[in-house]
Amino acid sequence: MSFSTQNIPQLPPDPLFGLKARYTADSRSDKVDLGIGAYRDNDGKPWVLPAVSRAEALLKEDPLYNHEYLPISGFADFTSAAAKVILGDDSPALKENRVVSIQSLSGTGALHVVGAFVKQFYKVNSTDEAPVIYLSDPTWANHVQIFDTLGLQIAKYPYWNDATKSLDLAGFLDAIKSAPKHSVFLLHACAHNPTGLDPTQEEWKQILDALAQYQHLPLFDSAYQGFASGSLDKDNWAVRTAVSHEGKFPIIICQSFAKNCGMYGERVGAVHLVLPEKDEKLSKAVSSQLQKIIRSEISNPPAYGAKVVGKILNSPDLRKQWEADLITMSSRIHKMRVALRDELVRLGTPGNWDHIVNQQGMFSFTGLKKEQVSKLESDHGIYLVGSGRASIAGLNEHNVKRVAAAIDQVVRV
Repeated sequence: MSFSTQNIPQLPPDPLFGLKARYTADSRSDKVDLGIGAYRDNDGKPWVLPAVSRAEALLKEDPLYNHEYLPISGFADFTSAAAKVILGDDSPALKENRVVSIQSLSGTGALHVVGAFVKQFYKVNSTDEAPVIYLSDPTWANHVQIFDTLGLQIAKYPYWNDATKSLDLAGFLDAIKSAPKHSVFLLHACAHNPTGLDPTQEEWKQILDALAQYQHLPLFDSAYQGFASGSLDKDNWAVRTAVSHEGKFPIIICQSFAKNCGMYGERVGAVHLVLPEKDEKLSKAVSSQLQKIIRSEISNPPAYGAKVVGKILNSPDLRKQWEADLITMSSRIHKMRVALRDELVRLGTPGNWDHIVNQQGMFSFTGLKKEQVSKLESDHGIYLVGSGRASIAGLNEHNVKRVAAAIDQVVRV
């Protein structure tokens, strides 16, 4: 027995990072990156949030600052504050000690830990069968890889109606009704990736009512809180409503601070499991098993990013600065949505482009076809995902008109 290409097939590059590699290799000076989701300022440069800069300075000035190991469960000042960010300071679940929190490697690590935990401990019936994980169609591509790698069965629920560029609520609700009881439904807490389309509050109520009625487990992926609307409270509405739902079901939340703190490379995240009723014995058991998964995979979580974010969340002045930073980012992105739509309208580009401004968050599901995306890349040096998903954060006042003109050209072909 040996390693060989006969049993180790070479995989194609990751779609997003392969796209980034092609962009980097492109020598055109006016190229535009609308691929990987990372915030850029109006000059197309990475932006270190002022709140982060101040927190880093305070952290390093502290005479007790060090690089010691964290506990397996992570930096407590961070995880406890992170729970308040997503659940609300006045959350009954927190006051009643119904929340189990643990630090993770950003959102991806949180999803992986939850997948491993659900596979082992969330049992559908007496046969020890693992639940089906339902993902929106479309969803972030890595969702599929994470759960598939863990050996979990994956299914899709309708989400995007391409004809109307709106939510397929009827299809979504039908999938909830027809799914096997005790399935897991992964829900994007806000700023749905890749569509940028979120349910309205009334639609969320219908979705949560159906999940409760058919006894499914809601799993929220919260990667963009505060980044969608600029308001932390508006963006966690669906999560808070689920936690307070009269159906009283358990809820799992995977939380990332990569986008809303600009801490992309520091991998700052958390898992929160909210029990429907206080059960100290169960909470301790859940915590112990989550810690076992963390210990076996990464030993203990990284400290630096968690300490920076923890400093921001626990300092009133830094928290105020962070909330101002969120408005800076979200408002600039919305401004670019409007600018792109308006320029396409001015050019008379065929089609209706209002969906660009009706969506929110970092991404827009533009409606461009794969061949049109390919032409944008080859002919214009404008890079976006083959599905037509564009990172609006890559637009700025210097390139938005050129991007609109290129879209106009490829649409007319």
